Amino acid sequence: MLVLQVAQTLASLFLPSLNADIIDRGVVAGDTGLIWRLGGVMLAVTLVQVVATVAAVYVGARVAMALGRDLRAAVFDRVETFAAREMTQLGAPTLITRSTVDVQQVQLLGFMLLTMFVTAPIMAVGGVVMALREDVVMSGLLLVVLPALVVSVGLIIRQMRPLFRVMQGRVDRINGVMREQIMGIRVIRAFVKEDEETARFGEANREYRDVAVAAGRLMSLMFPTVMLVMNLSVALATWLGGYRIGNGDLQVGTLTAFQNYLVLILMSVMMATFIFMLWPRAEVSAERITEVLETEPSVLAPPGAVPTTVRRGHVDLRGASFAFPGAEQDVLHDVDLVARPGETTAIIGSTGSGKTTLLGLVARLVDVTGGRVEIDGHDVRTLLPEDVWAAIGLVPQKAMLFSGTIASNLRYGRPDATDAELWQALEIAQARDFVERRPEGLQTPIAQGGSNVSGGQRQRLAIARAIVKRPAVYLFDDSFSALDYATDAALRAALRPVTSEAAVLVVAQRVSTIRHADRIVVLDEGRVVGTGTHRELMATCTVYREIVLSQLTEEEAS
Repeated sequence: MLVLQVAQTLASLFLPSLNADIIDRGVVAGDTGLIWRLGGVMLAVTLVQVVATVAAVYVGARVAMALGRDLRAAVFDRVETFAAREMTQLGAPTLITRSTVDVQQVQLLGFMLLTMFVTAPIMAVGGVVMALREDVVMSGLLLVVLPALVVSVGLIIRQMRPLFRVMQGRVDRINGVMREQIMGIRVIRAFVKEDEETARFGEANREYRDVAVAAGRLMSLMFPTVMLVMNLSVALATWLGGYRIGNGDLQVGTLTAFQNYLVLILMSVMMATFIFMLWPRAEVSAERITEVLETEPSVLAPPGAVPTTVRRGHVDLRGASFAFPGAEQDVLHDVDLVARPGETTAIIGSTGSGKTTLLGLVARLVDVTGGRVEIDGHDVRTLLPEDVWAAIGLVPQKAMLFSGTIASNLRYGRPDATDAELWQALEIAQARDFVERRPEGLQTPIAQGGSNVSGGQRQRLAIARAIVKRPAVYLFDDSFSALDYATDAALRAALRPVTSEAAVLVVAQRVSTIRHADRIVVLDEGRVVGTGTHRELMATCTVYREIVLSQLTEEEAS
C-alpha cells in the first residue's frame, strides 16, 4: 500500500515540473521537439500515476473491508460470552449499533486513512520541497497559508467530537424504541397506542436530528473554509508572481509550476481535513467497540479448570444469594434447594419473587453473590461453563426459536439427532399433530423468533428441543403457561418416562401444573418460605395456601 501511494504521489509531484519545462524551454524557445519529448514523458508519468492510484484504492478497500469483518467478528464473539449481567448492563440496542453502525464508521475511516491519509503527508512534504526548488521567495506564502488552514480546521473539529458522541447515543435510542415497537406490535394495537408510540419514535428521531443537524452545520463549514484559503492562496500567488515576472525575477513556467504545487499542498491538507471530519465520529465508535471488547464476562471458566461430564444431575443450592450490580438488596436471600434425578422440584411464588433468577443460577447464566450452587457435588463456578450448559436443558419463560426449520431448531442441542428422535420429542411435547399437518413436516420454515407459529406451538417446540437434548437436568421456566389445561396435563404425563433419570425443576404460576410435584419450593420476596408436598404446604405455608386459593376452590385444592 505504501509503495503504491509513494509511486502515485511522486508521479503527481513530477508533473508540474515537467509542465514548467515545457513552457519555459519548449514554448518560449519554440522548441517543438522538446515539447513532444517532454509531453511523452508526462504521458508515461500520468499512466504510472493512474495505475498506482487504482491499485492503491483496490488494496485499501480490501484491507478496510477485512478490518470491518474482523471487528464485527470480534464484537460478536465477545457478546457470545456475555452473561445476563453484561447484557443488562449494555443492552441489546447498543450492542446492535456497535456491531453495525460503529464498525462501519471505523471501517470507513480505515479506508480513507489508507487511500488518502497516507498520500497527504507525502504530497504535502514533497510539494513544499518542490515549491522551494522552484522559488524560495514565493514559498514564503506557505508560512501564512498553512497555519491559517490548520487553525481554522482544528477549531471546527474540536466542536464536532462531543456532538458525534451524543449522536451515537441517540442512534442507540432509536434502535431501542424501534426494537420495542416491533416486538410489542400486537400489544400496541390491542391497546390502541399507535399514536403514542408514533410520538415516542418521533421524539427519538427529533433528538437525533437536532444533534445531526448541529454536527452537519459544523461539517458544512469545513470545505468552504478550505476552498476559501486555497483560492486566496492562488490569488496571492498569482499577484505576487505577476509582480515578479514583470520585474524579470520569475519565469511564467516557474509561476505555473509553483501554483500547481501550492494547489497540491492545499489539496493534501484538504484530504487530511476530510479524514479529520470522519475522525471524531470514528473515534467515538472505536471507543464504543473497545468498551464491548474490554468488558469481561462475569461467568468465566476458572483457571486450570478441566473438562467434567455431569452425569447424575444432582442439584443443590446452599445458602444461595444473588444481587444485581449496584442493587440495594438481594434478589435471592439464602436459598436452599435440592433436586434429584427422577424427581420433580417445583418453584412457585408471586411475580418478582426471584423464580427465574433462581433457575438462572442453576444454569449458570449468572453467578451467585453468596452461597453456592452445586451440580453432582461440584460448585458450578469451578466447572467450565460449557460443561454446565451441556448438562442442562433449559426452556425459558419466553420461548425462543431461531430462523431456519423445525428440524434445525430441535437439533440445536444435539446435532446428530435422527428424524425418528425428533418425531418422538414432538409427540412427547404434544407438538406432533400440528407439525404433521404442515406439508413440509420437519422442514417447515421457522421465522426469526418463531413469529410464524402461535405462542403455544412455540412453547411446545421449545420443550421438544430440550427433550431432544436428553440432559441430566431439565429447567422449565413457566414453560406451560401458553398451553390449555388438557395439553398441559398430557404433556406432563408424557414427560415423566423421559425425565425418569433426570432432575426436573419447574417454575410455574399455575398450581395445577405443579401440585403433584415431588417437592414444591415457595418463594416470597426472594426467600424460601416453605418446602414440601402440596398437602404439607397447604397445611403449613400461608403464602402457598393464598396462591392456591386464588386459583382453586377449597374443594379443588384438597
